[in-house]
Amino acid sequence: MKLTTLGLAIALPVALYSCSSSTSDSTETMETTEETVSTDDGFVSLSDNLDGWIGDKAVYTITDRVISVNPEEKGTEGSGGNLLTEKEYSDFIFKFEFQLTPGANNGLGIHAPLEGDAAYEGIELQILDNTAEKYADLHDYQYHGSVYGVIPAKRGFLKPVGEWNEEVVTVEGSKIKVVLNGTTILDGDYLEASKNGTLDGKEHPGLARTSGHVGFLGHGEVLSFRNVAIKDLAK
Repeated sequence: MKLTTLGLAIALPVALYSCSSSTSDSTETMETTEETVSTDDGFVSLSDNLDGWIGDKAVYTITDRVISVNPEEKGTEGSGGNLLTEKEYSDFIFKFEFQLTPGANNGLGIHAPLEGDAAYEGIELQILDNTAEKYADLHDYQYHGSVYGVIPAKRGFLKPVGEWNEEVVTVEGSKIKVVLNGTTILDGDYLEASKNGTLDGKEHPGLARTSGHVGFLGHGEVLSFRNVAIKDLAK
């Protein structure tokens, strides 16, 4: 997530926090990659291992199907790195659980390229500890669940820091819906919302993209994810 408040740059320049920058077995054998662990409802698990991901695997590690982000432990404090799906998606449902630590900041990249700042060159949904004092003066479009710089999400539906939250993100065309712990906190059309300019007043060329990678965009903060799965609606 990108964060910038009234002259205070919390993470990356330009905005508050923004995240930017296989082998097949036989058909009779279950593969343990992104393409193999699927369920009857069409979802593919992404948290059994990191085989279906590309990015900073020194910072994003997995143990017992929990993906942990711990940049300090890996000696990369201040740069969380990104973890993106190998496969590109256009329309999809992405569901996951996340556990915040105090002041945690991350993002969910959508239609993201592998180069550039995903908050602008793609689309970024905020993953943020809204209750942290250091985020008290953010703009509405910088809080958890918001389409960064474009559409603000409703607040007040995160569980206390340290508890597991459940989130489901649905993307169909330019329409995006975010359900947090059973409550819809965002339901909008990012092209319609930005037709007269974005809320942050910046260029977001990524809004014109119709496909790309999906994944987590780090900001140097510790947090965890589990039960991560995606359903390709374009099939």
